[in-house]
Amino acid sequence: MAAPGRPVLTLFDPRDLRVVASVPQARLADIRSHARAIIEFPSIKERVTAKKITVLPSADARTHTTQVRADLPATLRGAYPGMFARAHFAAGRITRLVIPSRAVVYRSEVAGAYVIGAKGDIQFRQLRLGEAAGEDGVEVLAGVVHGERVALDPVAALAQLKRAK
Repeated sequence: MAAPGRPVLTLFDPRDLRVVASVPQARLADIRSHARAIIEFPSIKERVTAKKITVLPSADARTHTTQVRADLPATLRGAYPGMFARAHFAAGRITRLVIPSRAVVYRSEVAGAYVIGAKGDIQFRQLRLGEAAGEDGVEVLAGVVHGERVALDPVAALAQLKRAK
């Protein structure tokens, strides 16, 4: 039923979509200086890099946030207006030590991994873990250092360790 002032039809161009995120004002300087964003769509399991980032020149007085627009690449398939998306803005660089999640062994409340030495010897090391990194990694805060090898199959490493004793 057509009515005055109401749209009869709404169309969109799937090659020209964008994500709008509300960002705290304290983070705007980082976003402006680095100007890079990864947009994640959990429902379609996609992550894309934004083509362009635009910081809108107005702020919400109640929440002290500013809207940031991230234009999506035309190659993105499956996204449509109104979908939930997460915007991850690069706000500097940090070096983290990450190991695959499958290499981590949990013994009661202790997390650890089997580390392979230079001579092929294996030892179990307790780890202090950080946050998840990517889909199959976990950040290591303490327990191993850069350059050490970690056994990707903990069961096989334990069996080899028991054979060596």
